[in-house]
Amino acid sequence: MDALIFDTANAHTFVQGFAFIGHHAGFLAHKALEQLALSGAALAIGAVVALPVGIALGHFHRGSTVAIGASIVGRALPSILLIAVFLTVLGIGFTNNMAALAVLATGPMLTNAYEGVDGVERDVTDAAQGMGMSPVQILRRVELPLALPLIFTGIRIAAVTVVATAPIAAIAGGGGLGDVIVNQASYRLEGVLGACYCVMALSAGVWLALLALQQAMTPRPLRGVTVPSAGDQSRKELL
Repeated sequence: MDALIFDTANAHTFVQGFAFIGHHAGFLAHKALEQLALSGAALAIGAVVALPVGIALGHFHRGSTVAIGASIVGRALPSILLIAVFLTVLGIGFTNNMAALAVLATGPMLTNAYEGVDGVERDVTDAAQGMGMSPVQILRRVELPLALPLIFTGIRIAAVTVVATAPIAAIAGGGGLGDVIVNQASYRLEGVLGACYCVMALSAGVWLALLALQQAMTPRPLRGVTVPSAGDQSRKELL
């Protein structure tokens, strides 16, 4: 009987989370936009740093240790620790949280950009070179179009990771839906749950939007073509 009452209470709270969204739609939408602005800025900075480095290393087929190391470090460092470290330099607010989330975003983008370009078959690039293409033309017209699916996968992973992690920015004045999640005293448990549902929906929406953008940017003949990563090729060699 006690278990049944406990489960019923949990179910009621679960439903109340959706009710909170309905009653505070405008407020949550404003907080979601704050979170998207913070996440978008962090993702843009991460992309500006990580994508050129990953693409260049992949084009020259060097630096796999750098790419893999960046991915490991980016995922291993807790964002809350980075926020605390940046507090001493950047203070509380948007800039501090943006920098910490940008570090989190660089790993998957750098690694996937490297593996996407490095994984293009050498026969394809050799044929392009034999046709008289310069290294820049090979990169722009051959390697990047073929590597685009894997590059976009890295961007999607980074984007969803940043959006899902951004609520912790509330502890350092970053705003967003985290303002509700960390303030159960004011918004009660149903408010915390409602904000969590919004974070989940926001993450899914970002993933789908980037997937649609990838489809739009991929040349029609290359849609559905996958580029094996360096890890895939190594496994094949072992087999």
